[in-house]
Amino acid sequence: MIQLGTVYRHKFSFTQEDVILFSKVSGDSNPLHLDAEFAATTAFKRPIIHGALASSVFSKIMGTEFPGFGSVYLKQVSDYKRPMFVNNEYEAVFTVTSINADKHVAEISTEIFDVQTGKKTTDGSALIMNKEEF
Repeated sequence: MIQLGTVYRHKFSFTQEDVILFSKVSGDSNPLHLDAEFAATTAFKRPIIHGALASSVFSKIMGTEFPGFGSVYLKQVSDYKRPMFVNNEYEAVFTVTSINADKHVAEISTEIFDVQTGKKTTDGSALIMNKEEF
């Protein structure tokens, strides 16, 4: 059983191919994510990763690793604080902030940090149901 205050960490990065595939699947072909020349004219100076692609790491981890198989994703709130770029290393940090054992539901803080700078790129929370873990 996962306890209140439990922390889980996961390092990851995305390639430009990941961004292209996400663009195809999502239909979001904004040149800010795909066109280096266009992105060079923006405040970011280079293509950035889709916020929803960044948040997809939360679904991957909570569905397969923490709490893992059998989880039902009930809610996700994400606040994108800084841009994320391809081939940079990031760390997602999951912290259990509350548990309702009667309903087998936990609220989990979901954050992403840029490993190189230590700065938070994404802040949020999720609501997860898992009868085996909560």
